[in-house]
Amino acid sequence: MWNLAVAARLAAVQQVHLRPVFKAKCVTFVSLMEIVKCLHLKARGEVYPCSEVLRFPVPDDKVDWAVPWTNYNPVDYTAPALLKQPSWADPPYRDEGELNKVLKFNQLDGDVDRRSHTGKYNLINGFPRNPCGRTGLKGRGLLGRWGPNHAADPIVTRWKKEGGKTVTHNCSGKPILQFVAICRKDNKEWAIPGGMVDAGEKVSATLRREFGEEALNSLELAEAERQGVKELINLLFEAGEMVYQGYVDDPRNTDNAWMETVAMNYHDETGDSVGKLALHAGDDAGAVKWMDIEKEQNLYASHTHFLHQLVKGRNAHW
Repeated sequence: MWNLAVAARLAAVQQVHLRPVFKAKCVTFVSLMEIVKCLHLKARGEVYPCSEVLRFPVPDDKVDWAVPWTNYNPVDYTAPALLKQPSWADPPYRDEGELNKVLKFNQLDGDVDRRSHTGKYNLINGFPRNPCGRTGLKGRGLLGRWGPNHAADPIVTRWKKEGGKTVTHNCSGKPILQFVAICRKDNKEWAIPGGMVDAGEKVSATLRREFGEEALNSLELAEAERQGVKELINLLFEAGEMVYQGYVDDPRNTDNAWMETVAMNYHDETGDSVGKLALHAGDDAGAVKWMDIEKEQNLYASHTHFLHQLVKGRNAHW
C-alpha cells in the first residue's frame, strides 16, 4: 500500500484542479485517497503502447522521486517516428549542446506552451522530470514534446430519455447522464473525444475542433452541412464548465514527457441541439456513440475519473 507521506507529496505536486460543474467561486478538491487511486497507475503499465518495449517495474512505494532508489534503471525509448523529427515534435537530444535552439522549459517557448498545470517542474541534466514520479521509462515514448504535452477533452453530455422523459436509475433513483464516447483506433478503448493542443492554438479552439473531427467526422462533410454542424457546436460550446485541469494518468507518459489536459463539460440540457446530431466516427475514432455514464466503466487514461467528478456536480447516477 501507499505510504501516506509519499501519497501526500504526490497529491501536493499534482495540485489536482477538480471544479464543480455549475459556476462557483470555490474549487472542490477530492480526498487524498481518491487522488491516490487515480494517480499514475496506467503510466506504469508493463508494455509501452504501440511497441514491445517493457517498462522497468516501479512499485507503488518507489513512484515518488523523493524516495531514494539507487537501482532505478528506466528503459530509454522514443518512438522511431519521432526520431525522424517531424515538424510538430521536439528534436531528440542526449545533451543540450546538441540542440540548435535551447528549449525553454517552464515557460512559453514561442508558440509552444511548456508550462505545466501542476506548477514548476524540475530539470535533471537538461531533461524535464515527470512531476508525478517514476514511470519505468525515460525518453519521450510516443509523445511529441519533452515535458508537458497539452491536450483538451470536450465532455459533451445529455440526459438519457425514453419517450421524451428523462430516465432514472432503478437503484439510485437519479437521472442517467450520457456522454459522447469514441472508441480509439490505437488501443480499442472507449474514451472522451479529445486531442492535442496545436502550437499557438487556444484550448477553446482545440475543444471544438477535436469534437467535430472525432465525433461528427466534420472533415468529411459537405461544406453546407459542415457549416451547420459548426454553428451548433459553437452555440453549445459557449457555455462550458471546467471539470478538470492537470496531469493525466496516460499510458504514453514517461519520466521526461507526460500528458496534461483541460476537460470541459458541454451539456445539452434539452437534447435539442448536439443531442440530436447524427454521430459519425472520424479522425482517430474507430466508433462513436452516446454512452450511459456508469461506475463500472473502464475508459482510457483518467477519463473515468473525469466523468465521476462530472456526475457528482450534476447529481446524476453513478
